Amino acid sequence: MSEEGIAWQSDLDWLFNQPDGFKYEKCPDSTCSADCCDGDSWSCDKPYDDGEDCYRYFYPNDETTQYLHETYPDIVNPLEGVTNEHFVVWMRVALQPTFRKLYGWINQPIKKGQQLQFDIVANYVVTRFKGSKSIIITTNTIFGGRNIYFGPMFYWVGFFCLGAGTFFALKHTIRPRALADRSYLHFKTD
Repeated sequence: MSEEGIAWQSDLDWLFNQPDGFKYEKCPDSTCSADCCDGDSWSCDKPYDDGEDCYRYFYPNDETTQYLHETYPDIVNPLEGVTNEHFVVWMRVALQPTFRKLYGWINQPIKKGQQLQFDIVANYVVTRFKGSKSIIITTNTIFGGRNIYFGPMFYWVGFFCLGAGTFFALKHTIRPRALADRSYLHFKTD
């Protein structure tokens, strides 16, 4: 299951950005020691190890602000912070009280009767607001829904509006109505 590409690109580009002044770089030495974060240029206590390399990072106002990686250290790493796609999808406002949030997608055919196995780690508590979590495996269209007629309906409504707009533009060009023409006004007479 792929967990990348689940958030809207516009959200990643414009809404969810690391704070101004955030920076990170690979530790100059190959060891992941706390000495890598020494100095006023870095706000980390220990470098972040992604399994291959170690990184030091700086978050502005770290003394007065609790960042997402500090609240959920096992879920969000300090390098991605609020650009974590699962966080971005979860923060997208739902229109109705019952909603679904995309966690990932499977880009291969699944045969009928094939067994799927998922390892689930429930990190966010939802019982405080009487919520629940469940896994739903379904197909989606290019527009994100399950209704295959929804997309073509958008096209037909668009074509209708384009045709109606063209018709009224031609009508106004060929036989325009004079602005504030009193001949079009009909008063009630008693």
